[in-house]
Amino acid sequence: MPEKMTNRKLAALETRKKLLETAKGIIREKGLVNTSIEEITKACGVSNGTFYTYFKRKEDVVFAISHDMFREIYEEAQRYDGPFMDRLAFYMITFSGHIERDGLKLCQEWVRNTVDPDLAENPYDREKLRMDNESMKGMIQEGVERGELKKDTPIDALAAALTDVLYGEMLCWDMSGGAYGFEARTKTFCTLFLPAMMKPYLNGNAE
Repeated sequence: MPEKMTNRKLAALETRKKLLETAKGIIREKGLVNTSIEEITKACGVSNGTFYTYFKRKEDVVFAISHDMFREIYEEAQRYDGPFMDRLAFYMITFSGHIERDGLKLCQEWVRNTVDPDLAENPYDREKLRMDNESMKGMIQEGVERGELKKDTPIDALAAALTDVLYGEMLCWDMSGGAYGFEARTKTFCTLFLPAMMKPYLNGNAE
């Protein structure tokens, strides 16, 4: 019996993943407003009822895509082999790069549905900014624990400032209609401005 339950859970995870990947492709091309649940399920080869097993509404698909993506980005940055400044730049650039590769329309839908926390039914989505800030704090805190950053580093203030940079860049990229590269803009920030911003807090082994 336990093995059967495990197989069922694995199958459920695969179905959810397939729904998300299918929805991502359609929304990336057409936007959420022009995408129907029926279109997603038909392209995925499942029934509408299957969709509602995992999601209450189509907006939840956008939230789920975002949740999975940003969790993976943080975990990938934590595993990155390099000094603090390289890990921090990797996190910020990867953050931007994933969003850009998923497409402007998907990013705009996510912003549209999270800018007002009252529109997000899932508690995770209402606290997305706070959770991204916590991830940034985790990156900085690890630098302190490794002795790469000074013990008196203002972790909260730095995390908030760097998260603001990423969110501000994302919003400007949205508003420009993707007129320039979001990832390239973040690389420029990390090359020209991030070192000066972090220099007062770096120990000698962090650069």
